Amino acid sequence: MSNPLPNQELATSPFDLNHSRNYLAWRSEKLASYPRTTRELVVPVSNPHNVSKAERASIEERIRRCNMALFSVEQPMDKATLRAFCAQFGLIRLDANLCADEDGISALQVVPEGRAREYIPYSDKPINWHTDGYYNSPEQRIRAMVLHCVRPAAEGGENALLDHEILYIHLRDENPEHIAALMHPECMTIPANIENGIEIRARQTGPVFSIDDATGHLHMRYTARTRSIEWRDDDSTRAAVRALERLLSSNLPQLLRHRMASGEGILCNNILHTRTGFTDNAQTGEQRLVLRARYHDRIQLG
Repeated sequence: MSNPLPNQELATSPFDLNHSRNYLAWRSEKLASYPRTTRELVVPVSNPHNVSKAERASIEERIRRCNMALFSVEQPMDKATLRAFCAQFGLIRLDANLCADEDGISALQVVPEGRAREYIPYSDKPINWHTDGYYNSPEQRIRAMVLHCVRPAAEGGENALLDHEILYIHLRDENPEHIAALMHPECMTIPANIENGIEIRARQTGPVFSIDDATGHLHMRYTARTRSIEWRDDDSTRAAVRALERLLSSNLPQLLRHRMASGEGILCNNILHTRTGFTDNAQTGEQRLVLRARYHDRIQLG
């Protein structure tokens, strides 16, 4: 079996497909420590500008277990506060994505007009499984992200959350050839984004799973959308994609669901996530508002 990992990483990486000992040890620890409910993930934070040692340790423990943590704050949290909070976990390099505000942070809410209205995150429609920035170049890889709920919807807007390392385990246990196919450098292509005849984002081809050269950790780029996605045209890729789609629709035991309340947020290493459709409050006119920050950095653990 061909191995997509560089030779220098083979000795210790659990992602070496030719040697299972390190993988089995990592797998056992991962599954044993994985949370069963989102209640295990919530960490109250008294002052997001100055996270205490105990609060940081609690958040880091959850990140180690499942690449995500939920935090809750009582005071209002604006964009500057969110940036200050994230910086305490080594998140500095914001991704200036297409519809983000000038400060690099996106205010996700229903937008009736303008460029953003063409994109589902700025609507009340459901969003299927994805990792953020799946269309980015490797140099602009999204390693971590934060969602913070300023105002929830009147109804709906629930997130499903799944550590991508868990999906890797299920796929590898089923057939290691699925992993080899999904690590192929030409596995998934996202076509160029063209507006009014002008290319505003280039075509991107790359793997679904890869090992991040900067950190040695497993990275995933994926979207469940079917329109305009091009998969490598071979039997192994088709089989791997079918298995991936089946697992994501099978209500895996490690799948977690959470509807963020006002003041709650998700801090993660760009895990797989969804969002159900939602309804805003027609009587008051209040809209669901979630701040989203995407980072090229990975969460730093002490």
